[in-house]
Amino acid sequence: MDSNDAPLGYDAFRRTCPSHTVLEMLASKWVYLTVCALRRGRMRNGELARKLEGITPKMLTQTLRVLERDGLVRREVYPVIPPRVEYELTELGQNLAGLLSQIRSWAEEHAPDIKDARARASANRQDDMAVLP
Repeated sequence: MDSNDAPLGYDAFRRTCPSHTVLEMLASKWVYLTVCALRRGRMRNGELARKLEGITPKMLTQTLRVLERDGLVRREVYPVIPPRVEYELTELGQNLAGLLSQIRSWAEEHAPDIKDARARASANRQDDMAVLP
């Protein structure tokens, strides 16, 4: 989609475009991974915490709140003791998850290529440093 085709005149390349807040939210690796994890269906907080290795409880809570606020995740609280809370993607979240899943697949497929390129760049920097007086 060309910026001329953007809905309601939105253009992410413009500094004042409201879509920047959406892009900032999407740039979070935890938002990204949480949406991808929820693509398979409803999950409880503990299930998400186990799936998202390395996320702290505080960060998981913050991430879920952001996704719920932005209409990407639905939170359902069941009136039982102890309370049971489940999270699932909304239709908007499912739409986003499809795009993010493609990026995740690309990243997993090309991770060795990126790793090799980084190693070459690091070796070249080391060679350049050795040449300096």
